[in-house]
Amino acid sequence: MTSSPSPRPRPEHRDSYRAFRRISTRWADNDMYGHVNNVVYYSWFDTAVNALLIERGALDIHQGQTIGFVVETHCNYFAPLAFPQTVEAGIRVAHAGGSSVRYEIGLFAEGAAEAAAQGHFVHVYVDRATQRPVPLPDALRQVVESLRA
Repeated sequence: MTSSPSPRPRPEHRDSYRAFRRISTRWADNDMYGHVNNVVYYSWFDTAVNALLIERGALDIHQGQTIGFVVETHCNYFAPLAFPQTVEAGIRVAHAGGSSVRYEIGLFAEGAAEAAAQGHFVHVYVDRATQRPVPLPDALRQVVESLRA
């Protein structure tokens, strides 16, 4: 049995996201082809999500009892980004379970209407000491709910 190929992803509009973080590109982000290296996009996903959670009081990376482990990530690329651009990372939540959250991120050139890249980032939240999954703490659940798509 053959299945039909999945439709090609298309860039989403910035209105599809609930919160935004500005990220400055760095000289070292560019690769030999003159645009941002793919691995940097994943670091922006991580930076955007965690900075937002820290700012909103949902994550304490130094003393918090609950921490997030990345268990899945994916990215589609539509247009190049390069230093010295400013990137605007749009964030939303597609799914929240008992101990996991799927964040979706769109990366936009400053002021652009459509994403240059978009993807997702799944965190499983665990106890810092045991590293076993735990229910989402109330403060985190509140932030997650505010970001639901």
